[in-house]
Amino acid sequence: MPRRQGYALLIALVTGTAALAAVVAFAGSMLFSGPRAKASASAAPQSTARPPAAPAHSTGLWLATWAAAPVLGATDPNHDQDLTHRTIRNVVHTSVGGNAARITLSNLFGTRPLLVDDVTVNTRPVTFRGAPATTIGVGGKIVSDPVVVPVAADSDLVVTLRTPTARGPITVHPNSHQSSYVETEQGTWRSTVWRYLTAVDVRSTTAAGTVVALGDSLTAGTGSTTDANSRWPDVLADRMNGRYAVVNQGIGGNRILHDGIGPRALDRFRRDVLDVSGAKTVIIALGINDVQGFPQQTDPQRITDALRTMTRQAHAHGMRVVGATLMPYDGYRSWTPAQDAVRNRVNETIRAGGVFDQFLDFDREMRDPGHPYRLNPAYDCGDHLHLNDAGYQRLGSLVNPADLVRVRPSSDAL
Repeated sequence: MPRRQGYALLIALVTGTAALAAVVAFAGSMLFSGPRAKASASAAPQSTARPPAAPAHSTGLWLATWAAAPVLGATDPNHDQDLTHRTIRNVVHTSVGGNAARITLSNLFGTRPLLVDDVTVNTRPVTFRGAPATTIGVGGKIVSDPVVVPVAADSDLVVTLRTPTARGPITVHPNSHQSSYVETEQGTWRSTVWRYLTAVDVRSTTAAGTVVALGDSLTAGTGSTTDANSRWPDVLADRMNGRYAVVNQGIGGNRILHDGIGPRALDRFRRDVLDVSGAKTVIIALGINDVQGFPQQTDPQRITDALRTMTRQAHAHGMRVVGATLMPYDGYRSWTPAQDAVRNRVNETIRAGGVFDQFLDFDREMRDPGHPYRLNPAYDCGDHLHLNDAGYQRLGSLVNPADLVRVRPSSDAL
């Protein structure tokens, strides 16, 4: 189902029972520039073992078609005191398709065990070690058994679940720019939060791996149109033509060096990049919140050293690393000349090489030609930091898909 047709499914979710089932059943079917950079060579939460990749007679590669980085959420708004009658319908958008699926559910930020039952993927029942329900320990996660269900590329997919005893802090991904739903006996409530679901893997016989976009709000899509799937990783996924999946691990407000909205990138790198199924390449677009957010980082070397650390970690897992320069933000409320100088020093170091295998010059491509410290007005959503749909379309078009999947250089100079 083409990307823009996801609206029809969302309408059906609000209005449908029988209509929902029918529609869902149908739905189931980064201009590289500058010199080439030299390449190199937290305790994990409790989790269950990943189930077998596929039944012994099957063929194909398991890889993530969609993912969302987990964030601590406050107590879930409860429109119905009887949680046994609450159903969560997480609507996600795939990048590649496959002939089977499995999901990852997380209780990373929970303070008590989480019971999950009545789980489906596009109405197909989901089991966990053969059982229809599972309890996820505090700080843990679980990967489901494989579900034989056709998953289409570039389409909306619905993961439905009940959490009948959920209380207290929840594990979410906020500001998803995608409509999901919570159903209670009092009605259906629209939400832009993904609850508990952190990954959907598919078994593909055509795609060769997954590209992970690690970033902040500029990767998560702040300023983009809800339900339009116009974030730059979405644009890149379309351009990969099914050869590689693309997953978006952006968190609005995320930083490299300090916790904030979500754990700092240095601490979440293993979970949100290295542990992603089929991950072959990571695009790192982080650092602007370290520059402009409080406390503001005044030493550009701390930022570039941290970027090198993530690059080394990825190389140790055989992954290729592509990084992005930091875009201008003059006009945003926290902009100062001193902090902009920090941003420019970070960019100079990235352009000089030795941080990533290759880099994307987002700064040079997105700046106002007449005012290089500001975003191009054609791409500015209005706050002078985030982009509009045209801006995200431009970012996605800067990525050369062929360069993302090149064999990583063998040098260990970083």
